[in-house]
Order: sequence, then structure tokens, then C-alpha cells
Amino acid sequence: MKSGAFYTDNYENLFVSLLGLNPKAVNEKINDAFNQLYYGDDKTQRLYFPVGADMAYFKDVYNNDVRSEGMSFAMMIALQLNRQKEFNRLWKWTKTYMHHKKGPRKDYFAWQCRTDGGIIDSSSASDGEEWFATCLFMASNRWGDDDGIYNYRVEAQKILDAMLSKITKSDNENEITNMFNMKEKMVVFVPNGLADNFTDPYYHFPHYYELWARWADKNNDFWAACAEKSREFWKLNIHPKTGLSSNYAKFDGTPYDAPWGGNHNDFRHDAWRVAMNIALDHVWFNKDPWQVEQSNRLLNFFYAQGIDTYGSLYTVDGKVLSKEHSTGLVAMNAVAAMAADIQQRKEFVKALWNAQVPDGEGRYFDGTLYMLAMLQVSGNFKIYK
Repeated sequence: MKSGAFYTDNYENLFVSLLGLNPKAVNEKINDAFNQLYYGDDKTQRLYFPVGADMAYFKDVYNNDVRSEGMSFAMMIALQLNRQKEFNRLWKWTKTYMHHKKGPRKDYFAWQCRTDGGIIDSSSASDGEEWFATCLFMASNRWGDDDGIYNYRVEAQKILDAMLSKITKSDNENEITNMFNMKEKMVVFVPNGLADNFTDPYYHFPHYYELWARWADKNNDFWAACAEKSREFWKLNIHPKTGLSSNYAKFDGTPYDAPWGGNHNDFRHDAWRVAMNIALDHVWFNKDPWQVEQSNRLLNFFYAQGIDTYGSLYTVDGKVLSKEHSTGLVAMNAVAAMAADIQQRKEFVKALWNAQVPDGEGRYFDGTLYMLAMLQVSGNFKIYK
């Protein structure tokens, strides 16, 4: 019998089952966090900023810009909390300013814009499109479709079509390519000739590909194959002792630093989120026992580093590079507890519960991951079929 939440519709609330908290208190804390990040103080709390009568952006306050990653995260949070007004505002801003309406990039999205909508970098970060497509499919299922850009299912399919309808591969850095390598059946880092020959372990979403394989109008077998390839890729990339993944990697799983440097062969901010993807894939589809072993391995590593003091950046073999203890990583490790079965997982869930909603200039990244983790760990991050 298939036991993942896709089949059972059962989503465990770890705050209740592990910590014994009252479900009402959990929901109140989630709503308070949402209200702070979306409607709190303009200068120190909120990330969501309405524009005019029907648009809004989600701001990276540290860099004073708007990113496809953040917009897609914000849409998913709104979807999960049944906030269609906020979802539609964010989506209209995205379609108005980030969406490429013609040319080689048609139906891709610029990854970085100014708050006035001007494009800073027209390239696409593949995770944005992956989250957008999944948000839109689930919005269609939860709320139904309307006209124009609010025909969510049509918009989701446009994104999937664009991912596979460009040039297959190129060595020309100015040439726009597919978002998935057709041979490897893996997502590329950026779909152009400079960065389409490697990947990002966090950009692998087998639990999303499983949904696309069921809901898309075409290429269903390809998306199912991508889900299986991603599960196998993680086993090649993640260190067998520490459980740490690298920021970037070659398609064979080897950690990779990319042409522009930055030490992306280490465990850095993108890699924090691999734990989330592994845990959600386990909870939703429960296809690979390795995901439990991996989640245990990762939490054991951080527990040994000190549950309240572990650093934020490491080499994949476990040498600390930054001793800063970050709420964003605390959040992702709590999500890993959803797939783990060791006793220590309770401590990671408790650490998330005790964390404050991030504020100040660093609140974009930490705050978004905190909000996603609160939904996921509480069983409120669901598949809408």
C-alpha cells in the first residue's frame, strides 16, 4: 500500500506529535508569522509590498531587489494559507515585470528585478520557474481557473512547455537553452550556454516532478523520469558521512564551483534547502528509504556540532566555514526531521518552535525559510489535487 501523503492525505504536525503543543497555538503562531512578514512594519518586518490596486512584490530587503525565488516562495505560502488575494497580486507583478513575453526567453522569468519592475538580470534561475509552475497547478486545483493570467493551469503548462522547447544544449553563453538537460533528465543551473552544463542540488524537486507527471498536458513520462533521476543524483552528491550537499554540482553529482567561483562546491545557502526537498519527497511519495537514512545522517551531523551553536557554512566533509547560527538553516533542519526517525529530531523541531520570526535587514532569506518550515513541520504544506 502506498503510504505517502499524496495517497493518504495525511500530514503529520510534528509540533503536536513530538512537542505536545496545542494545534490552536501552532496555527496562531503560523498566522502571526504570516502577518509579520506580509503586513508588519515596513522597515523591519514585512517582505510583501502591495503595488496599486492589484499587484505586490516580495522584497529581498538586504539587496533591495525582487527575485523570482522569493516571488515563487511567497506565492506558495499564500496558496497554502488560502490567501488568493495575495497570491494573485504577486502573480500579476511577476507576469507584468519578470515574465519574458517574446524572443528566445519567451515564457521564462527574469530572476532579478528592481522594486519598480525594471529588470536587473534577464537570466532565469531554474528554481523560480519550478516553484511557479507547481504553485499555479495547485492554485488551479484549490481555487479553480479564471480568465487571462488567472487561468492558472494554462499558465503552469506554458512554463513547463518553455522549459523543454528551447535549444537542447549550447556552449554559447548568450544562447538560451532548455531548463532541463534532456539526456541527463536533470534541471540545469541556468538555461543558457554558460551555465546549462551543471546543476544545483537544491533545484531538484522530485516531489514536484511527480505532480507534473500526473497533471501536465504532455511530457509526462519525462517528468516521471526526472523525479527518479533526482533521487539518484542526491545519493551521488551528498557526502556519505556528513549528509552535506554542495551548492552546485556536475550531473554526476561531483561538487562543482562554477566558472565564476564563490566556493559553490561547499555546503552553502542553496544547499541548506536540499534537506527540505528530500523530506517533502519522503512525506508526499515515500519512495526511497534512503531519504530517511540521509535525514538521520544530516541531523546527527548538526547535533554533534551543537544543537544551538552549529555553523551555517561547511565544506561537504564537515569543516566549518562560518560559525554564524542562522534561523534559515535551523528551519531547514527542522524540516529534515519530517523524514528522520532518530530521537534527536525532536530537538530540531523544538529549535524551530523557539526561534523568533526573523526581522531586520536579513529577514528575506531567513524569514522565508522560517515561514516555509513552519507550514511544512506543522503539516500545513499540502498537495492540492
